[in-house]
Amino acid sequence: MNFEGPARRTTASLHPGHGIHAPTASTPPRAPRSLRRTATTDMLRPDGLLGELVLVGRARDLWTDADGAAHVLGEASYEARVAFIGERRILAMRSEPERADLQRVAGTRASGGFRAALDEALPAERDARSLLYLLLDDLPVAALVSGYAVSHGIDFTVPKEHRVNRQADLCAGWRSGGTLLTGLETEGRVPVSTGPDAPSLGRDDDPLAWHALPPIPEHGMRRHRRLDLTLDDAITVDAFFRDSHVAPGGRETVVHEYTVAARVDPDALAFTHVEATARTLPWAECNPAPASAARLVGRPLRDLRQHVRADFTGITTCTHLNDTLRSLEDVEALAAVLAGLVDSTR
Repeated sequence: MNFEGPARRTTASLHPGHGIHAPTASTPPRAPRSLRRTATTDMLRPDGLLGELVLVGRARDLWTDADGAAHVLGEASYEARVAFIGERRILAMRSEPERADLQRVAGTRASGGFRAALDEALPAERDARSLLYLLLDDLPVAALVSGYAVSHGIDFTVPKEHRVNRQADLCAGWRSGGTLLTGLETEGRVPVSTGPDAPSLGRDDDPLAWHALPPIPEHGMRRHRRLDLTLDDAITVDAFFRDSHVAPGGRETVVHEYTVAARVDPDALAFTHVEATARTLPWAECNPAPASAARLVGRPLRDLRQHVRADFTGITTCTHLNDTLRSLEDVEALAAVLAGLVDSTR
C-alpha cells in the first residue's frame, strides 16, 4: 500500500475521545507461598521508525517461600528481527534456552499463521506452557502493536481507495461509527491516542518484583505481563497487563492496561470468578470491553488460548484484553508447580 507523505509528527495531543486513564502505580508485594510469572516484550526500532523492528522478550518464574525469600524457578528470553515494512517478515531469531527447531519459524510472517507455525515447531514448549512459549506466543501481536510507535511518530494519509477497513467491528475500539473508523474514513488518518504517563512498576523495597529491565529508548514500546498465584481453598489469580510507548524526549505513556482478578477451582481447574478492570484504554468505545471477561466463568483452563481466540470476537471484546485472558491458560501448569512447592514446605 502506498501512503501519501509521510510527514513527521511534531506533537501528539490528548484526543478528546480517549478512554479510561487510571494506570496502576507500582506492583503488589509478593505474598508468602506464592508464584509470580513476569514477562516483557520490548519493541525497538534502532534504525529509525521505518527500519527493522527488533523484538526482545524476557520472562521469569519466581517462588516466594513462607519466609518471604525469593527463588528463581526459571528464565527465558528471545530476540527477533522483523522487516516491519516488508510484510512483517521474520529475518532472524534466537532464544535462551536455545531451541534449534525455532529456526523453522524464521522467514515466516509475524502475523496470521505464526502461532500455528510455532505450535508445529515447538509442541513441547506449548504443552508445558513454558516461559519461552508465553513470549513467542506474544510475538505476532507485539509486532502489530509496535505499529503504534510508527503512527505516533509519522503522519500518514491513507489514499481513499484503501479507507475501507477490514478491521471494522473486530473489537470495541474498531466498532463501526467509532472514533477510529470515523477518522480513517473522513480524514484518511487513523487517530492516534496519547495515554497517561506510565507510573513505575518497580518497588523500592523489592528489587525482585520484576525481572531485570533495561530502559526503553525513544520510539520504543514495552509489553508487561505479571501473573501472581496463591493457593488456599482455591487458586487465586492476580494478572496485570500493560503496553507502553516512549516518545522523543523520553516520556513514557500507557497505551493499554488491564488487571484481572480470578479464582479457579483446584480440582476442576475451571474458573469460578473472573473480573477484568480497565486501567488505561485508548478510546471511549473501548470502555465496556472488560465485562467480556466474566464469560470465562465455568470454563476450564485447558485450551483457553484456543477458546478465547475463537469465541471472544466482535465489539464487546478487546484484543488486548483477549491476549491477557489467553495467557491465563498457563495457570494450569503453574498451579501444579505451586501446589508441589507448598506441599514440600509444610
